Amino acid sequence: MTHRTTPPPRICPNCDGFASAAITLGNRDRHGHLRTITAHCPTCHGLGTVPARHTEAGARA
Repeated sequence: MTHRTTPPPRICPNCDGFASAAITLGNRDRHGHLRTITAHCPTCHGLGTVPARHTEAGARA
């Protein structure tokens, strides 16, 4: 008996799979470390993938 496979998740078209980025603020803290913030892709919310579109059987694209 064959098994149905789930479709692979699609890579986010906005970030191309690189969903998070560390951005330096330009200054250092009192210990000498660079201060950074993390920015997430607004489309995939930091996951890098978006769910595949569900099409019904027999529906035209």
